[in-house]
Amino acid sequence: MPPTPLAPKFVPKFVPTFVPTSSPTPERSTRRIRLGLVLLALLAAGLYFATEAYLLSGHLGFPLDDSWIHLQFARNLAAGDGLSYNPGERVTGSTAPLWTALLTPFFLGAGPDSFRGADPAVTVGLAAGVQGLGILLYVFGVIATWALARELGLSRGFAALAGAWTAATSWLVWSAVSGMEIPLFVLLSVGGMTLHLRERRNPRRPPLSLGLFGLSALARPEGVALLGLAVIDRLFVRFEVSEGAEGAGGENGGLRWRRIDRPTLVAILGGLGLAALALVGPAFAYFEIGGSVFPTTMMAKGGELRRLLPDLGYLGTVLGIFFRAHPWLTLAAAAGVLTLVERLGERRDRGLLPALWLIGLPLAYATITPIGRGQLAGNFGRYYFPLLPIVVVLGLLGLERAARTIGPRLRIAGASLPWRALLLAVLFWPTAADLVRGSLRYGQNLQNVEDSDVALARWLAPRLPADAVIAVNDIGAIKFLLPHRVIDLVGISSPDVRREVNSLVSSGVPWETAMFEAIESRKPDYLAIFPAWFPALANDSRFQLLAMLEVPNNITMGDDSIGLWATPWTRRPLARLPGDPEPVAKPAAVPPTR
Repeated sequence: MPPTPLAPKFVPKFVPTFVPTSSPTPERSTRRIRLGLVLLALLAAGLYFATEAYLLSGHLGFPLDDSWIHLQFARNLAAGDGLSYNPGERVTGSTAPLWTALLTPFFLGAGPDSFRGADPAVTVGLAAGVQGLGILLYVFGVIATWALARELGLSRGFAALAGAWTAATSWLVWSAVSGMEIPLFVLLSVGGMTLHLRERRNPRRPPLSLGLFGLSALARPEGVALLGLAVIDRLFVRFEVSEGAEGAGGENGGLRWRRIDRPTLVAILGGLGLAALALVGPAFAYFEIGGSVFPTTMMAKGGELRRLLPDLGYLGTVLGIFFRAHPWLTLAAAAGVLTLVERLGERRDRGLLPALWLIGLPLAYATITPIGRGQLAGNFGRYYFPLLPIVVVLGLLGLERAARTIGPRLRIAGASLPWRALLLAVLFWPTAADLVRGSLRYGQNLQNVEDSDVALARWLAPRLPADAVIAVNDIGAIKFLLPHRVIDLVGISSPDVRREVNSLVSSGVPWETAMFEAIESRKPDYLAIFPAWFPALANDSRFQLLAMLEVPNNITMGDDSIGLWATPWTRRPLARLPGDPEPVAKPAAVPPTR
């Protein structure tokens, strides 16, 4: 029997006792991830905000004329003029009535002429508030992307990558500070999708997701399509693995459609009721004002069925939008779609809504879009920016299996390489580089708008008589910064112009002639247009050129210059300020055919 070792008689007090530290709890880890994502999003938005303040010498602006359109609708709504662009003329020109409503508090108590004038400083506080609201919604959208990734079964690490990738997406940061409705729609669509997945898994949950999708349709019209796809996913994408002789999925088993049970049907009907509460009121108002539930903007841009099969060229354009933002994840998103299909009927079944949304929206638009310059994609493809978080999540879903299979390190010829870190750097580099390039692009967008519409409005402010009427083809900044009535030659705030021109064209009248007749029947005092859009009018000797502003390095506006013409019916001449040059008469080059 071996001798029992003697126990030590004492333990020195200076010997430390090591207690193993416990790993962070899941709740603490989640809080840390969310905090990190918030900080990353704020850092990215700060980069763009700093670029703006530097390029505009401390002043603030917006990268699209459309941003000013939203502000004009919001100001009239706050002033009690309802849905109008020119006060007293109701029109359904806003594609985002919910965003309009969120902007109205910035004008409450400010009066109908608030933020007008020639001094750029008067809009700094307004722009800062609007951009701050956009950044807040963008941050919540990043967190919603993290939650969606987790709900689809991605690990904490990959879900954190999904949030980080979304936060670093240049076009989403651009959207946050653009004054546009995009971050609102991202939050409502991605957040609603997360709720949809949870409710699909547990029909006893309150049916909130469909109501949220209905609300999203008030931020972007595409929300109606998302609502329909969600109903399809709940009703028809329902599978289970049947029990065969060898167990679930065995020799005589397989995937079969699961019948719609009563709790699911009740949940869908309840959710549709919530969606109706959100949509019926605005739809009725739009129909009562404009005779259609759709905004005039959709009609002005040609949103009608044009072909039964999607246009492949347009789908290539959409793929290019995704690819420029996330080249590798766009390719991997196809594997993510297949992963969702593969999981149908399993414990990890989450339906197909993200895949249906990513594929369905481009296919739908490909049947109604005009081909050429007027494609329904928005400036820089902004109609598809809300799908970029879905591209990220599905791309990482497609990559996660490969990452698990290969492991964290790769051994080659005896060397161990941290391949995951290397691959992550390769995949993330295009997004990070585009984030920096995007800040410069955003700055150029700002400068283009300032050099054209904003500059013309500020030049006109001290010169234009109070009762003058202007016909324009870019209605945003000119109308917001000037109190004068405008006639919209595109037809967003003046749908009667579009209807009249279309009627004349359908009867065989050339488009330029039809536009001249529409202008002549309204007899505006001045014409503020892009010459390239209306070459015949710009070169007609009956219109006297008063000012021409060049747009250096233009990547944003419809033309590289914008001009102001006095019409043949002008009865209110511009005021002459000290130092103003004599008006320039431009001879006719291409007179319109009458």
